[in-house]
Amino acid sequence: MSMLELAKGLARRFEGVRLVRYLCPAGYPTIGYGHRCAPDQPPIDETEAEILLENDMLASYHQGVKHCRQLIDADNGKQAAIADFVFNLGSGRWRSSTFRRRVQDGDWDAAAAECRRWVHGGGRKLPGLVLRREAEVALMLLKK
Repeated sequence: MSMLELAKGLARRFEGVRLVRYLCPAGYPTIGYGHRCAPDQPPIDETEAEILLENDMLASYHQGVKHCRQLIDADNGKQAAIADFVFNLGSGRWRSSTFRRRVQDGDWDAAAAECRRWVHGGGRKLPGLVLRREAEVALMLLKK
């Protein structure tokens, strides 16, 4: 399966789809599969949500690569896991993380351990983030 399909699958599973604008837990206007939008964003349909998701995942992948060129040579699972992480937490957190440095070093076991640390929101451990990080780790460590 392609990097893009794997990454979109993660986002679908953990974001869910909402066709009407809502505020995400961080307080941002959001629509579709976690796409940030304008405060006056009108409702969208499923097709538009899928287009936004594809564009967001491609942008997240490219942000991941921008700050870690070694990702270009990684397999699709590793690339998808990083794209989903960047989509979920943002390129700034990725750029400054020890997680990124472990990926840059090619130490995927250590990278998995670092990924598992990103499970807190609002000062507490969130079960949904624990599950999401484990899904990303499973893709990162999948042996071909």
